[in-house]
Amino acid sequence: MKKYVGKVPFDAVSQEAKDKLMQAVEYLKPDEVALIEKACDFANDAHVGQTRQSGEAYITHPIAVATELAYWHMDAVSIAAGLMHDVLEDTGTTKLQLAAEFDDTIADIVDGLSKLEKLEYSSKEEHQAESFRKMILAMIQDIRVIIIKLSDRLHNMRTLGAVGPEKRRRIANETLEIYAQLANRIGLNEVYRELQDLAFKNLHPNRYKVLTRALEASRRNRRDVVGKVLTTFSKSLVSFNIEAQIKGREKNLFSIHQKMIDKNLHFAEVMDIYGFRVIVNNVPMCYAALGALHSIYKPKPGKIKDYIAIPKNNGYQSLHTTLVGPYGLPIEVQIRTREMDEISEGGVASHWMYKSAGASFDTASMRTHQWMQNILALQAESANAIEFLEHVKVDLFPDEVYLFTPKGKIIVLPRGATPVDFAYAVHTDIGNHCVAAKVNNNMVPLRTVLNTGDSIEIITSSKSNPNPAWLNFVVSGRARSGIRNWIKTMSRHDAVILGESLLNKALVSLLPKQLLLSDSLRETYLQHLASKNTTFEDILYEVGMGRLLPVVVAKDLAQLAGEHITQIQTISPVKIYGTQNGNIHLAKCCRPIPGDSIRAQLVENKGIVVHREQCQVILEADSDHQLPANWDLLETEQLYPVLLLVNARDKQGLLAALATAIAGQGANIQSVETPSTTIDGGIEGFIEFKFRLEVKTAQHLEQVSKAMEQIPQVRRVSRC
Repeated sequence: MKKYVGKVPFDAVSQEAKDKLMQAVEYLKPDEVALIEKACDFANDAHVGQTRQSGEAYITHPIAVATELAYWHMDAVSIAAGLMHDVLEDTGTTKLQLAAEFDDTIADIVDGLSKLEKLEYSSKEEHQAESFRKMILAMIQDIRVIIIKLSDRLHNMRTLGAVGPEKRRRIANETLEIYAQLANRIGLNEVYRELQDLAFKNLHPNRYKVLTRALEASRRNRRDVVGKVLTTFSKSLVSFNIEAQIKGREKNLFSIHQKMIDKNLHFAEVMDIYGFRVIVNNVPMCYAALGALHSIYKPKPGKIKDYIAIPKNNGYQSLHTTLVGPYGLPIEVQIRTREMDEISEGGVASHWMYKSAGASFDTASMRTHQWMQNILALQAESANAIEFLEHVKVDLFPDEVYLFTPKGKIIVLPRGATPVDFAYAVHTDIGNHCVAAKVNNNMVPLRTVLNTGDSIEIITSSKSNPNPAWLNFVVSGRARSGIRNWIKTMSRHDAVILGESLLNKALVSLLPKQLLLSDSLRETYLQHLASKNTTFEDILYEVGMGRLLPVVVAKDLAQLAGEHITQIQTISPVKIYGTQNGNIHLAKCCRPIPGDSIRAQLVENKGIVVHREQCQVILEADSDHQLPANWDLLETEQLYPVLLLVNARDKQGLLAALATAIAGQGANIQSVETPSTTIDGGIEGFIEFKFRLEVKTAQHLEQVSKAMEQIPQVRRVSRC
């Protein structure tokens, strides 16, 4: 490795920070330490003249990030990349220069940590979402990207007091929603808890101060209880010949605050603010220790959780139990092996060096790998970066339920998951064709909320497709993205078919049939589209979505064919069928039904909207966006909604008579309202009903109206 000679000396504060870093990396080999010193000098030169909002030299920040990574015992490449994580984004250094001075791996990691150019995006939200997507995809290539980013965010949160209140709240909220959850997801539990507390401190500073004081007072009051519990635990484990290390720890402030909010408690009512950790040599000893502790303090029913047999989604393993301790105080205890404890605190970072040396994946690493594959699927199914960010946020939801397939495989999903979430977790195709579900061998609705331990069987049909209404109750990112992706794919398919039909109608009215079918015109047009970086399918989609008029496309084709069109001939009517695709809609303003005279309107981003010919909306619409339309090949069982106003003299049994007349003609009543009970200039004794009916055709509606008019009290029946 060639030596980089720093050109800019470190100031006193920066030199002190550098010395602290070099002490922290003494666990590395000499050549690795040299790499870190080279990266430190390179970063110092790149950031020369730059300062933080606190006034300190900017280099103190990347050095602090790298020092934290050293405390986590990350490898030299990670620490070097941490030192230079801002040089591409904030200095004139290029990725090529970085790769030439170091190597491609370090350059790729730093690039993954760098935000995208703001000028490329129309909004701040889009820019942030795209930068996040870039970082997440870089993380999938190299997990060190997100570990470095979390160290970066941790230091920024520790020094957030130097920025303005509004920015402070925005960064704290983003940390709570995304980065704390990312830390939890990859098993960095200490980082997870600290980020939560730092975000809480900046979002609710007054609450944070009050809780801090209350916790300090509680700590003094409960010191004797904690000491008594530790002594009792130690004696009991020794009597069972169990070698163990016992630690006590307080819950973090954020989790105490959340418990107070969730259960509507005052601080004094939160009893379990102190927990204990028992660390033993192996898994059998974990269960032996659980039995030993249960012999001295009674366990709370329903509070024993075995995360060793069934690890959490981030690979976390431990036995949890809550005991009734001295004075009736609840005592939360975690029992685990030393390896489990390392993974609990460091996640994938804790074994990074071992994995890089070729060792097999531990549980945390395997779970993280599975999660990253799921993120890749979310990326493939997301239409844009903002939607991708939304899906990832959902996927980071911390609470989980553990479910079983009929063959006993465990599926872990966010709390609140339904059979549809489960179906998509098994496979996208299972989700797309899901029609029913059995939970513990009982048929249940698809929106049923699942509980840990449930066994789920999904029933599918090749003829079934996702229901957009599922989006109202699914909770997993995988399910949401799968449903949305299917809807978009089918919407595009429908729009392309409609666009092709509309364009063909316009072309037939302009060009001779032999010219339309010629290969030369097709080839010329495809070349024309290629020069504009688009495709014929894209054009059809734009036409079908109402964004591009078919006549305009037809004129372009006519000109390419050498035909000069001065006047458009009559286009054949659009055929309206009983069942439409997603881009042909019946207008809600006039509710056309078969038998009505109709006209079609091209509406941007919707496609075609069909109106009754005398509807005020179509009469006022731009004539260029109108098309003739008629009904064709109707399905005799299809029902269409209509509104009828019935003006009548009020009399007992009138509504029953009207309902009988409607049912007698085979129409359905969806709803009935009484907009006015005093009509015709305020004359009492008259009433007006508004019926929402379902009928087959205009002729059917006429039969219904005549049947209602036969009732003596009815004065007038009119269609809205």
